[in-house]
Amino acid sequence: MTPRPVDLAIVGASFAGLLCARAAALRGLRTVVIEAKSDPGARIHTTGILVKEAADEVDMPPQFSRAIHGVRLYAPSLKSIDLASREYYFLTTDTAGLMRWFAAEARRAGAEILCGRKLETAVRREEGFLLPQFDLRARYLVGADGARSTVAKLFGLGRNERFLTGLEIEYEDLPRADPDLLHCFLDTRLARGYLAWVAPAPGFFQAGLATNDAAKPDLKAFLARTEGLFGFSTARVKERRSGLIPCGGPVTPFAAPGVLLIGDAAGHVSPLTGGGIRLAFRYGRRAGQLIADHLLRGGPPPGNVLARELPSFGKKLALRSVMDLGPPNWLYDLAIGTAPMRWFARQVYFHRRKGEAPGPGGQEGGED
Repeated sequence: MTPRPVDLAIVGASFAGLLCARAAALRGLRTVVIEAKSDPGARIHTTGILVKEAADEVDMPPQFSRAIHGVRLYAPSLKSIDLASREYYFLTTDTAGLMRWFAAEARRAGAEILCGRKLETAVRREEGFLLPQFDLRARYLVGADGARSTVAKLFGLGRNERFLTGLEIEYEDLPRADPDLLHCFLDTRLARGYLAWVAPAPGFFQAGLATNDAAKPDLKAFLARTEGLFGFSTARVKERRSGLIPCGGPVTPFAAPGVLLIGDAAGHVSPLTGGGIRLAFRYGRRAGQLIADHLLRGGPPPGNVLARELPSFGKKLALRSVMDLGPPNWLYDLAIGTAPMRWFARQVYFHRRKGEAPGPGGQEGGED
């Protein structure tokens, strides 16, 4: 049987993969997305918190998000400060519902989504790529398949080597939690290299933390430490999740002739904050546009164009090294109420940013 020809095969129905598929299909490419999960909204690995700039990138239905204008930042002692901005906000999301909506939008644009089988092999041929599992022959191949990308492995592209590990529980309700605030916790013992969080989402709450590879994430210890604030023990658990957050910056190389990595697979995640959703929106869509231009109109190789457009994250990589050392908890406790700490926290949470989302959970998340 002759393999079915398509223009573009995208591995991974992630945010980046689905935005790429929609853009490519709208521009006339025969586009197929290959997703290992049973549907794009299953087994989500991300908190799905969007900064305002990410929301400005893509218009979404309001039922999948909730605007949060304030942050309560806690020291290890649980002393806290409140920060707020009228002009700035975060969107917490029903990430599974949002992912399914993006998948429906990609299908509406003309893309096909094949769920339930993980890509195991792809072979380069003179006319493109053979994907024998799916009886497909593709002119171009995109890896949007998460932090440990199979596409990157198959074609010798750069691979993520530094990670944060995130754990999270979704609760039906936390009546003691202020629903108008994003609760963030600084604690080197519990969340070394990152932070812990409690976030009100549309119709539920999320509690989680992430750590670097110098410490094992202990979500149970965080829940016990903050039980008096939120009453986790009386709340009903909806779901548990975990995932890897790349924090080593963009991988090199992230492209080869006919092949391109995007999203987590390409390391398009802020090394400091773990924020990758805005980058997934922007460069997933941009990749689809560039691939269509390349295949249909003789445009330049998409990887060459993206290399000029992507942020380098030089300062964020340096700050990641500082965060990985783990400031002592006594320093957090000493600084929490000071003017310099308030200034720094406002810069992290509320200044307009060009590329990344502040934590928590800004990551695209996990393997798709």
